[in-house]
Amino acid sequence: MRTTSRARLLASALFVVPALWTSPASAQNTADATPQTTSPATADAAAAEEEADAIVVTGSRITSPAATAASPLQIVDSRQIANAGAVNIQDVLLQNPTFGTPSISRTNSSFATSSAGVATVDLRNLGVDRTLVLVNGRRFVSGIPGSNAVDLNVIPTQFLERVDVLTGGASALYGSDAVAGVVNFIYKKDFDGIQADAQTGITDRGDGFDYQANLLVGKNFADGRGNIMAFGGYSKQGAIYKRKHPTEAGPSDVDQTSLGGLTGNDADLFKPERPFLSGYSPRGRYYTDNFAFTYDPVTGALRPCTSTNGGPAPDDCGLPAGTQIGPDGFNRSAFRYLAVPVERYVAALRGNFEVSDALNLFVEGNYARTQVKTEIEPFPLDSSYITPEAGGQIPIESLVNGVLYRNPFVPDAIYADASDTDGDGLKDIFFDKRLSDFGPRTSTAKRDTFRIAGGANGKFWDDWSYEAYGIYGQTVEHQKGSGQFNSLNFQQALNAIRDVNDIDGDGDRTEIICADAAARAAGCVPANIYGPGSLTPAVGYLAAPQTLDTKVTETVAGANVSGGLFSLFGNRDKVSIALGGEYRRETSSSVFDPLSQAGLNGGNALPSTKGKFDLVEGFGEVIAPILEDRPFFHRLSLRGAVRVSHYSTVGGTFSYNYGGEWAPIEDVRFRVMQARSVRAPNVSELFAPPQQDFPSGLQDPCTGITAATTGTLADLCRAAPGVNANIAANGAFTVTQADRQGITSFAGGNPNLQEEKGDSFTAGVVINPRSLGGALRNLVLTVDYFDIKIRDAIVQTPLQFILDQCYSGANQALCQFITRRPAAQGANSAGSIDEVNSGPTNSGGVRTSGLDTTVNWRTDLWGGNFGLRASYTHLFKGYSVPLPGSDRDYFAGEIGAAKDRFTTTVSFDQEHGIGGTLTGTFIGASYLDDQLTGAKPGANKLYRVGAEFYLDGQIRFNVGERYQLYVGVNNLLDNKAPFLADIGASAGQDTDAGTYDALGRRYYAGARLRF
Repeated sequence: MRTTSRARLLASALFVVPALWTSPASAQNTADATPQTTSPATADAAAAEEEADAIVVTGSRITSPAATAASPLQIVDSRQIANAGAVNIQDVLLQNPTFGTPSISRTNSSFATSSAGVATVDLRNLGVDRTLVLVNGRRFVSGIPGSNAVDLNVIPTQFLERVDVLTGGASALYGSDAVAGVVNFIYKKDFDGIQADAQTGITDRGDGFDYQANLLVGKNFADGRGNIMAFGGYSKQGAIYKRKHPTEAGPSDVDQTSLGGLTGNDADLFKPERPFLSGYSPRGRYYTDNFAFTYDPVTGALRPCTSTNGGPAPDDCGLPAGTQIGPDGFNRSAFRYLAVPVERYVAALRGNFEVSDALNLFVEGNYARTQVKTEIEPFPLDSSYITPEAGGQIPIESLVNGVLYRNPFVPDAIYADASDTDGDGLKDIFFDKRLSDFGPRTSTAKRDTFRIAGGANGKFWDDWSYEAYGIYGQTVEHQKGSGQFNSLNFQQALNAIRDVNDIDGDGDRTEIICADAAARAAGCVPANIYGPGSLTPAVGYLAAPQTLDTKVTETVAGANVSGGLFSLFGNRDKVSIALGGEYRRETSSSVFDPLSQAGLNGGNALPSTKGKFDLVEGFGEVIAPILEDRPFFHRLSLRGAVRVSHYSTVGGTFSYNYGGEWAPIEDVRFRVMQARSVRAPNVSELFAPPQQDFPSGLQDPCTGITAATTGTLADLCRAAPGVNANIAANGAFTVTQADRQGITSFAGGNPNLQEEKGDSFTAGVVINPRSLGGALRNLVLTVDYFDIKIRDAIVQTPLQFILDQCYSGANQALCQFITRRPAAQGANSAGSIDEVNSGPTNSGGVRTSGLDTTVNWRTDLWGGNFGLRASYTHLFKGYSVPLPGSDRDYFAGEIGAAKDRFTTTVSFDQEHGIGGTLTGTFIGASYLDDQLTGAKPGANKLYRVGAEFYLDGQIRFNVGERYQLYVGVNNLLDNKAPFLADIGASAGQDTDAGTYDALGRRYYAGARLRF
């Protein structure tokens, strides 16, 4: 028979609930860090037995029957996962208040240029790269090029026994990136049988149809000395459309479909007053130095509208006074996804064979293919994209062989009113136009992730154990995009003439051709930009398909040994140590198509990034029981760990932790831990060339400045010629919505970065009144204080910080990172911000502190099993310091980092009957980013977003011992997400879709079978 010495259980800091198909009525719970189904007293006695179970605790490398976790540790078990009805494990984890808003998810990545649909987690709001994700205690390859963030799409939910969430620094135990903590996914083991399940669901609005089917097969063999499990699963989550899901303070369903998003003024941010549509319409607007011309949306006739030189306008385009965009604007929301569609194929394998007590061979394999599609509205083209070196002027005349030709597409009214604004002897204009002829901007991405891990472990010298392992993983992505244009081809196509002199020699003197001979030879097709649908004949020549190919690899080899040395003061448990070493090599590359790299297709300039690094490291850990079974000292132990690493990039690093536990009685245990963690810079932070982004929500400090305004701010603003031109035209410096949306930013890597250092302190108490017996025996209460400080933090200096510091005069060196549009841009946009650039440095500091409280209880009730689980987190502090000596940038209390969050789950199950679960999730009142509002969170209620409470429910029907049917509803109360305008919302949305549930009520139903 298989010996119990080989059973390695990963202990929780709370209690372990049996697997889903364990009979609810017979389910046993154990206390903190005691996963056996026996009581702790029995476990202690069993420790003296030769065949005692070896316990590996998440948060320690030491194998010990009496192991506990000194750092706060929370568990998401298989029962909780199953009862959530989630397709992706990310959705389950985000209910836990220790997690902040993820940087990437289905609901906040529709505008992403890469990695759309990836599922990440972010502990303590400290960033995904400061959260280390493990599988069975070992590293997993990243799903994002240049980053260490793991894509949870590749984790097979039904393959999980549970997820251990260790909060607080853990670099000494697990290496770099564990500054905020560790999320350890624990696979099932010793599974024998077949388990199949299927589920489907849809939103209350009729979109987001999803379905999944999964099969898990396992078999014990060789008299229980071996086991093999295989899993295969398929899931598809359909697109969810912004137009069908209005926000809490947003428009009605009709408005959302026909009019798009809303906007409000600064005095009433969350009570929108009128529809806001984009001014970039398919009809286009054409600017001479006197007027802007457009095509009437009703008659189709060309007409002049707003003045461009400060003179009287003929009719102001028929718009109400004081508005910029009227009912003929473009509805962007009709195109946008609120949640991108994701299709997944997932396979997993786990096996082991015990040759002897000294040699157990194991293997793990993962493969996942994820397919994601994004779609947003057609491109809003501005002529400055085509001729940026000329300030956006488009010539409407051409000089060929000494002959002056007029562009035949230009309407007479525009041609007559245009003039030579740049002194080259040719008339020119500006224009903007929605490229509806090109269709929406789309991307389709296929990501393939493969990982294999294998090795050996065993026992020797009675209570010593070892493990040696190797891991290889890679993620490969291929992405294709459409809807963009080739700016070089566009420039040539706009230089069109009527070939009255037959300069191309084909005998046709009536045709319209491209003026440049080289362009004609390359297949140039003349482009007509005037009016809706006019570009269709030239789309084949103008369109610029996009591609992106990425590859991330990770190679790991490691070994460790642990065991007991001796006992102190006659204690039963020995002083235990663990020693080990690891080698790791990571590579990453992202290669965009040539036009994307140069920013010549209307999108962001996205140069390729390639880089690699490797490291070797060694670690040691010790746990020393000091006192046991004494008055007021049921158990007292001390512990510590160190890790020394050497990176090919940053050189040597050092991390450590030390702490202890004191249980004055069996039912109460106090714990404290101090840790130094490190995070080495990743490939993107080190090696990425300057990449382009289009930030939202930036506020121009010069807004409202007049010629008579005095002070440092006014003087610095008027130093830009474009600002003066804007003031002269408008009376005060004015910024339009189009100007705000047109701001770009470039940020690249920094090869001189060093590691960042995090110091975390945690102290708490675990109460499990097992000695009282009865129902209270299974009650576990934990309260933990945490304080994390990060020094030399790798930060991108915030763009709003750069603007504010520059124009306040506090740090004028930052002004070099700001570029404003020239005076020649025209009165509407002159002097507005064109670029605000940044980059990573070790100049930041981050701090967060707070209190975690958990309650777990399960008891027999009414012929079934009743369970209660609650997690609450309160933030005391949370801020970053962009530069030494600068003001704090607060995030505690802001959207995505509410000061108060809790999740409570109540469940009831009968072994052969009905069961149900209700889960309530509370997000406390939050505030807009203080960098955008200038007000510290809580200081100005104008920027306050009310609290949200979400309720999810599931009803289960247990049919015999093998079958289960279930139905569920998420967001049972159909809460709508708060409206956040252009300030505080996810890119392209009206709310922070990564924090709030913007999808509304959703239904699902499924079935499970095991035999």
